[in-house]
Amino acid sequence: MARVKIFSTGSCVFCTKAKNLLTKWKIPFDEVRVDGNAAGLKEMLQATNNARTVPQIVIDGVWIGGFDDLTEKHMEGELDELVET
Repeated sequence: MARVKIFSTGSCVFCTKAKNLLTKWKIPFDEVRVDGNAAGLKEMLQATNNARTVPQIVIDGVWIGGFDDLTEKHMEGELDELVET
């Protein structure tokens, strides 16, 4: 199973939605909170080519994007391929 990482904040509604969807789809993930966490923010910026919004999702080191990108990949069947490889 692929390693999924989600960068988030505590006040982000779309972060919560993304985590809920990953849980619903039974895709395990690690969460890195970037609010008040300089190391987490630095990691997110490096992994996402300096993205400034959350959530940001990375699968096996490949930047997927945010909530809309996650749901789009799921709807198109691409997410299964990413997490199974």
